[in-house]
Amino acid sequence: MIRWSLKNAILGFIGLGVVLSVLSLHSDAEMIVSTKEPVSMEKSRRRGLLIVLSSPSGAGKSSLAKAFNDIDGQTQMSISATTRPKRPAEIEGVHYHFIDDTTFEAMHGRGEFIEVAQMYGKKYGTPKAPIQNAMNHGVDMIFDIDTLGARQIAAAMEGDLVKVFILPPSVDELERRLRTRSQDSEESIKIRLANAAVEMSYWREYDYVIVNRDLGESLKTLQTIIAAERLKRHRQKDLPLAVEELITVCRARS
Repeated sequence: MIRWSLKNAILGFIGLGVVLSVLSLHSDAEMIVSTKEPVSMEKSRRRGLLIVLSSPSGAGKSSLAKAFNDIDGQTQMSISATTRPKRPAEIEGVHYHFIDDTTFEAMHGRGEFIEVAQMYGKKYGTPKAPIQNAMNHGVDMIFDIDTLGARQIAAAMEGDLVKVFILPPSVDELERRLRTRSQDSEESIKIRLANAAVEMSYWREYDYVIVNRDLGESLKTLQTIIAAERLKRHRQKDLPLAVEELITVCRARS
């Protein structure tokens, strides 16, 4: 119910005409937009958002990002490139683009990343071209990213950014989640717990903060945040012309 009421509210209010495209490191999507039709509220478009979710490892940003993307019709997950090994449950091109160190450095040297980071001895980078293409087509990009990456994106595209920090309800719960997912060694878990304090110290740099006690409730909160951000006046590219047209027609009929 929450999913459809929010979606209908957004689409009914601003009449978004969005075509979702499949993007990758090597191909760009195309969208054909007719310029012959008069501007109207039903055709009003907006520029895409960059939705950044950050948290200490295990607080739930990845689960929340995926859950939001699965039920929202206007978003696409940003897929980073990484030099770390693929985990058993991960899929190439879905969770990450798994590349070797030489390829990563070549892409970095050509300026193909909007942000880069190194964590636990492995490199991560977010390809720039798919993000710019999606935004120009009114598609929102979701970033599951650390605080360092969020800072780099903010420096490059602050006006398009919505930053949400995800906090765990307690350290005990954070440790429980890290151990439950059974993807990391004992040494890795200890390192992630040590880094959690550093990551959480940046919470003031974010626009919104969600304490992730329950994934379902956190998802509802994130939906509300994004719905409000999409309705902001400056994000709707055709809104000034659409409103002027409404005013002109009203005056002509009065």
